[in-house]
Amino acid sequence: MLEKNPLAGRRVLIVTGDIYEDLELWYPKLRLEEAGAKVVVAGQDAGVEYVGKHGYPCVSDARIADLRAVDFNGIVLPGGFMPDKLRRDPALLQIIRDFDAAGKLIAAICHGGWMAISANVYRGVRVTGSPGIKDDLENAGAIWEDAPVVIDRHFVSSRKPGDLPDFCKAILRVLASGK
Repeated sequence: MLEKNPLAGRRVLIVTGDIYEDLELWYPKLRLEEAGAKVVVAGQDAGVEYVGKHGYPCVSDARIADLRAVDFNGIVLPGGFMPDKLRRDPALLQIIRDFDAAGKLIAAICHGGWMAISANVYRGVRVTGSPGIKDDLENAGAIWEDAPVVIDRHFVSSRKPGDLPDFCKAILRVLASGK
């Protein structure tokens, strides 16, 4: 039998911005909340409605620049076209580096890996992601694997929306392990 709230007391940050991949944000958000985690969705501005690739809205709870990795157990980096803009945000890159330095969950799916690449945290890390960023991942020093999900220490990565069940199971496993 499943524990009712296996992630009670855990806090997870999910980033958002215009043209995020709808399922890659909402599926993990709802799954994490279902498991008892407190989820904070942050964008470049707080209280802003960002619109996904498929038109689904998401209002940010907080501003990325106002948050600290020490207050969270992990971060989720959804894909879409959003990562190409957010990967230029110095505050986001710093918080990703802080999650890495603390050995806390960094979960990226599809093009979300671009943000981890720009934060320079993937060197020597086994990852997957959208085949469209395979070269970028390898050029950043990551070790590419074509798999539905790859877990390497505190890093979780997946390729596409169809991998979301495996992606979320891996996120839950890493968070439940205390990392």
